[in-house]
Amino acid sequence: MKLTITALLLIFNLTLFAQSKQIAGNYTRSLSEEGKHTIEYKLTLNEDGTFEFHSYTKLQGGTPPEVNKYGKGKWSVKNNVVTFSSDKKEDLNSKYTLDFSNSTARFITKKPRDKTDQIVKTRLTFLDSKMFWLKGIDIFKI
Repeated sequence: MKLTITALLLIFNLTLFAQSKQIAGNYTRSLSEEGKHTIEYKLTLNEDGTFEFHSYTKLQGGTPPEVNKYGKGKWSVKNNVVTFSSDKKEDLNSKYTLDFSNSTARFITKKPRDKTDQIVKTRLTFLDSKMFWLKGIDIFKI
């Protein structure tokens, strides 16, 4: 009986680790109009459950013309929904000002059973965030 329970727990933990490893990686999104505006998002999800985010904005006629914003914290996944959190004492400072607390994103990839020629880019779609500009944004895995 103990052996059966141990085996089940091991299989369960391997499944969770495999899902996290699949989601971990670098994501990016670039929105630009040639010669006028540029908005870039870069997100790194580390396998140890931490993340770093960088937002770069360059707007023609903007004040200031270029803006860099950073965020960091921890992430976890359950049922393909990634939940982000930032500890105000540890993760937020003069450089890392973006608070990702209670932000969520859905991990989207082509299903293993899908044998069609349809191309599905692996991405995170932000569902909810305190940062209004992040809701609904797709960030693609590179």
